[in-house]
Amino acid sequence: MVGEARDPSGDTGPLDGVTVLDASRVLVGPFCTMQLGDLGADVIKIERPGVGDQTRTWVPPAFGEGENAQSAYYTSVNRNKRSVVLNLASEEGQDVFRDLAREADVVVENFRVGKTADWGLDYPDLVEENPELIYCGISGYGEWGPDRDAPAYDIVMQAKGGLMSITGVEDGPPVRIGVALADIGAGMYATQAILAALLERELGDGTGQKIDVSLLDGQAAWMSYMAANYFASGESPGRMGSKHPNIAPYRAFETEDDYVVVGCSADSFWPRLCDALDRPDLLADERFEINEKRVKNREALDAELEAEFGAMTTEEAVETLTGHDVPASHVRDMAELFDDPQIEARDMRLEIDHPEVGTVEVPGSPMKFSRTPVTVRRHPPMLGEHTEDVLREYGYADEDLADLVEADVIPEPVEE
Repeated sequence: MVGEARDPSGDTGPLDGVTVLDASRVLVGPFCTMQLGDLGADVIKIERPGVGDQTRTWVPPAFGEGENAQSAYYTSVNRNKRSVVLNLASEEGQDVFRDLAREADVVVENFRVGKTADWGLDYPDLVEENPELIYCGISGYGEWGPDRDAPAYDIVMQAKGGLMSITGVEDGPPVRIGVALADIGAGMYATQAILAALLERELGDGTGQKIDVSLLDGQAAWMSYMAANYFASGESPGRMGSKHPNIAPYRAFETEDDYVVVGCSADSFWPRLCDALDRPDLLADERFEINEKRVKNREALDAELEAEFGAMTTEEAVETLTGHDVPASHVRDMAELFDDPQIEARDMRLEIDHPEVGTVEVPGSPMKFSRTPVTVRRHPPMLGEHTEDVLREYGYADEDLADLVEADVIPEPVEE
């Protein structure tokens, strides 16, 4: 595709014509490659024989029942991909991978650092035959540094990356964010880096490059203003519940029956909040007249507002605040979120037809394009569903496939 005029179709998305060889599994890599697939890339998911991606077995919950049930976890990040079962531990499987990589635009993997080099499938090995290749390796700690060989899991990375030190209530235990943000964050950075490398390849001399993304680096980067607060003050921020270190009021308040979340992120909201609560005395109080003073006098301010909201139901509080154009909400669960007309209008609740279990539902893509929209073209694939089709596209004949089956590189084709 390098240097060629392209006219992506609205049926396939802006990455129409890009081939991604996806040797990743679990969450960080699959989340990255799902985004590339949504954007129109042809994503070929390489899976190990037998169980494939580990998340296929992470049930319950699942769509469907019995042996054909599809893990909800796996389903959430594997649409728009084709599954090829390939034994990368064998020399024959490594040769097949090289054949696929020879024509790929992008390779994504999240093995332990050094594993692909042991197999002869690292960037220096593959780039010799495909100088246009963009190779993205995702790992816990990156390819250099004292911790490069250490294992990494999201909860550990949230702890090591500082996130758990600022998540939870004051004087309470550290709390893991409810979704695996260390993985998802690194997956987003990997996607961003791959897109930048594709653009640079097109604008430059047509050569690719290697990308190194780590979960720990991603967590450190995501500390953003919390890190800057530490750099500026010399004091590590601690857990504050839902409060914000730089803005007040900006938190959840307990009501008679639940909680209301209030976000006065600008001084212009403060008079509206005081008006909504019929508290002109708070508006006149010099301790609270600007955000800087409200932050400094947070304890006194919180006491006043806690008493006000504690005497209201959540519904009353939300209606009162939003009626005065103050940002506020109750805390919605998944059912409420995905029943929201706004979510429906934005196509953020997707239904996908699956050949084994019928309809599966997943969150949609937040990326909206005017000319080449993201699309859902493929259901999350069954294990090895496209092995034979993909290999035939790459020139493998019947006898070649038979030899690979005999060598336990690919599974026996399933009879229709």
